[in-house]
Amino acid sequence: MKLNNRGLEPPQPMVRTLDALERLGDHQSLIIINDRKPMFLYPELEERGYSHDTVSLEDGSYQITIRKKT
Repeated sequence: MKLNNRGLEPPQPMVRTLDALERLGDHQSLIIINDRKPMFLYPELEERGYSHDTVSLEDGSYQITIRKKT
């Protein structure tokens, strides 16, 4: 599942991401694209049992891949 959060003001990217995670299957991953690093999202993911990998994209945005920890 992929979610484009570019152009949205906080807290919309985080709200949309957490909502999408509720629909994510156990072995699926969620890829989000944000204008900036979601610093407040990272601890929330850890608390909910998700791992995350962040990559900077050429256009200055960030791609974050989120998976349920096994």
